Amino acid sequence: MTDRFVYTLPNDPIALPLVAQLTEEYQSRYGDYFEEGGASVEMNRYPPERFGAPDGAFVLLLREGKPIAGGAFMRYDESTAEFKRVWTDRDYRRQGLARKVLVELEEQAIRQGYSRVYLTTGFRQPEARELYLRTGYKALFDLNADPESIQILGFEKPLLVTRGFVAKSNANAYAALATGK
Repeated sequence: MTDRFVYTLPNDPIALPLVAQLTEEYQSRYGDYFEEGGASVEMNRYPPERFGAPDGAFVLLLREGKPIAGGAFMRYDESTAEFKRVWTDRDYRRQGLARKVLVELEEQAIRQGYSRVYLTTGFRQPEARELYLRTGYKALFDLNADPESIQILGFEKPLLVTRGFVAKSNANAYAALATGK
């Protein structure tokens, strides 16, 4: 089993099946809750180029050449990358792949000069909320409040580089670095 990361854009043919599955998932969870047109409006909110260099990145995790997870970021401000669309194919969940994608995105954001991450997730994505909390992201909302009353759950995290070390595809090592252990 060979996994590798590749950088591309969301409109690359290799990315389209994963992006379509993400759109389907958003639609099934939210429908037209936020706006008419639902998930397709959200998925087309930003042009693909926003997720390309020099200000952004779109990464896919490939297994034997098939995209199984991915994520992206774009410039939020001069020092902040906004992570978007962190996603794992439904057939490959519970393997820590979203965590691997997060680490890869964080490392790439550092390489591109960012020192902070901002991201949001929806109130009907409790697994995303828990992933971000477990990987050192600070909630920008009251964790005791009903998530539906907040709707858009914001998080932030400083990107830490100590003595030039950035963990390579090892979420545990990166978490230890981030917590100082």
